[in-house]
Amino acid sequence: MELFYFMVFGALSAVVAALELSKNSKDRINTSPAFNSFKNNYLVVYSLMMVSNTARPGWQFSFGAGDWLQGPYVYYLYSTYGFGKGDIGQLFIAGFGSSMLFGTIVGSLADKQGRKRACITYCITYILSCITKHSPEYRILMIGRVLGGIATSLLFSAFESWLVAEHNKRGFEQQWLSLTFSKAIFLGNGLIAILSGLFGNLLVDSLSLGPVAPFDAAACFLAIGMAIIFSSWTENFGDPSENKDLLTQFRGAAIAIASDEKIALLGAIQSLFEGSMYTFVFLWTPALSPNDEEIPHGFIFATFMLASMLGSSLASRLMARSAPRVESYMQIVFVISSASLLLPIITNFLVAPSKVKGGSISFAGCLQLLGFCTFEACVGIFWPSIMKMRSQYIPEEARSTIMNFFRIPLNIFVCIVLYNVDAFPITIMFGMCSIFLFVASILQRRLMAISDKPSAYKFDTTLLPPKSTIEFSKAKFTDFVQPASTRNILHFPAVVSCIFVAAMFSHIWCFFFFIKKLSEMESWTAMDPEAEPLND
Repeated sequence: MELFYFMVFGALSAVVAALELSKNSKDRINTSPAFNSFKNNYLVVYSLMMVSNTARPGWQFSFGAGDWLQGPYVYYLYSTYGFGKGDIGQLFIAGFGSSMLFGTIVGSLADKQGRKRACITYCITYILSCITKHSPEYRILMIGRVLGGIATSLLFSAFESWLVAEHNKRGFEQQWLSLTFSKAIFLGNGLIAILSGLFGNLLVDSLSLGPVAPFDAAACFLAIGMAIIFSSWTENFGDPSENKDLLTQFRGAAIAIASDEKIALLGAIQSLFEGSMYTFVFLWTPALSPNDEEIPHGFIFATFMLASMLGSSLASRLMARSAPRVESYMQIVFVISSASLLLPIITNFLVAPSKVKGGSISFAGCLQLLGFCTFEACVGIFWPSIMKMRSQYIPEEARSTIMNFFRIPLNIFVCIVLYNVDAFPITIMFGMCSIFLFVASILQRRLMAISDKPSAYKFDTTLLPPKSTIEFSKAKFTDFVQPASTRNILHFPAVVSCIFVAAMFSHIWCFFFFIKKLSEMESWTAMDPEAEPLND
């Protein structure tokens, strides 16, 4: 069965190479030298950030993101400092919890204080997080995880917001933006992930520099990226008004979501897909080795990254053409991804499960691996495509804030999955993900139907909100939103209120979830330091 892994890896490598080398004029976008220089500058910075952190959430059970260079050594580093499973679990949850709690705040600050400043802040924050790994003190490591969670929230919003605003400010064609997105995903989520894994292995195993070496290397890459940002990037903002009040930014983002169905649909689609992707990350290992079969996790990870590269290469070809539109082909992508995650359920019914412990991957596991590679290819198509749709539909004045608002339902979903991942059979979890992806395809079809229609409301940036928070709280909904037509259209103040209540509830719920898990881990460690935590 070991030959099977090499066959899949080789086949994917050949297809990716063929796709990249066979591009013709129809598959390429003719651009200007000025744009190429701008694109390459961003790709260099983006790749450096991905070496140090991630563009792809979910691969590491930390703060909702996978560290390409550091990820394989986080748990190992903590264990060498003498911490047990309970203590290490607390560190992981601290990072994930800080990303949930501070996400919307740092997104709003990026819009208000400047996206370039936010990107530099990300570099500084994550460098400090890497430095804390040198200390065996538990409190210092906890601070490092919290800093890493805050940095991840900046990574998920500030860089893309800066790119879109700068692209438009320089007057480049809108279609060229899709080229930058697809190349960023091809490099950052695929090639860089594979090379970072090999480089980390070189530092730790071949050169015997210890498990802290990848963190030092990540800090160096971050410093280089920060220098490029500081010297070559210009500043841009979301809201040009003088009012820097966070409440104003939060309410403006909520109004934009509530008043434009396209933005609301986009947020729901993103949450459904990313929620399914998070769950897949937690489940693919037990799905492929239900009887503790020996599987090469690192090699399978590299295979998944190749599949993601295949998807981003396909997305580049699709977005280079006027037809089909992104809104159209993403319906098919969501249906295919939904079907691919049904394979564990199908194989469970059609293929007799093996009762033998250990050994190599089973026939059912081979079929599931092919399905998972198909899902990863869909992930590779999803990222540049959703980035392009966000650039089209999300208003510039609150881009980072709205992008982090989209993550609120996702955070709730991930917390529930983490807490109950052992409470349901694995087939039920995959079935739930498949249903979510099918619902995403239905919502995508609705987005396609209304994509050409003018928004019911549009943000009027000339209507600056009152500088006083008290005055702002008394302002009417219609003071900040202008009808796009003279049609009689309903207002949505109740929807806006619901969004605020949901945001507040989710953060309070996540906080108590975080405290509860810490308490449980402390009790587990006190009773038996070697005991594995079990979900209720």
